[in-house]
Amino acid sequence: MKKINKIRVTAFSSLLVVFIMVAAAYAAVPLYKLFCQVTGFAGTTQKAEFSPNFVSDRIIRVQFDANVGKGLSWNFYPVQREVSVKVGEEGIAFYTAKNLSDKPIKGSAVFNVTPSKAGYYFSKIDCFCFQEQTLAPGEEVKMPVTFFIDPEIIEESDMNDLKIITLSYTFFEQNEYNEDIQQDSSVDSLNNMLLKSSVLSLKELDNG
Repeated sequence: MKKINKIRVTAFSSLLVVFIMVAAAYAAVPLYKLFCQVTGFAGTTQKAEFSPNFVSDRIIRVQFDANVGKGLSWNFYPVQREVSVKVGEEGIAFYTAKNLSDKPIKGSAVFNVTPSKAGYYFSKIDCFCFQEQTLAPGEEVKMPVTFFIDPEIIEESDMNDLKIITLSYTFFEQNEYNEDIQQDSSVDSLNNMLLKSSVLSLKELDNG
């Protein structure tokens, strides 16, 4: 009886560990995104409502890069490759996107800046990346991004050598069912793991 109880405790503990791991995986994504947004980690940019009042004489060149994810039938590129802005000054740039397919496509843009240490000081006021973009067949649009470089960058000694920041975007096709599919897939995986653990526990009970 003690052996059976021990096996049951072990089986329950295994199931609990699996459940905690899955729950942690769900929680890790939003927490990681929040961490990146607050710290600028991995080149994550900031979001602001308006530009600061202070404008420095220091000039930084901002270069623009564009990419499309695999399978997305869009042409996507920056209208200008580079602009020069003063620290604290509001800048604006434009990207062009065109749907090359014969069907409407919804796209979502992810972004970062390099060097990654500049992410904390690069703020966007308005950007096409803040929401999904849907293009009709053959439609071409020009999309703005309004930004500034936070004057706090001047106070950081390790940023004194920063002369160029590259803002990069990658557009992916956004399937409105992706989230549901991912959730269903995760639930299925959890069910499979729980089922396997239960089967193993029952086998141990039978062998005991």
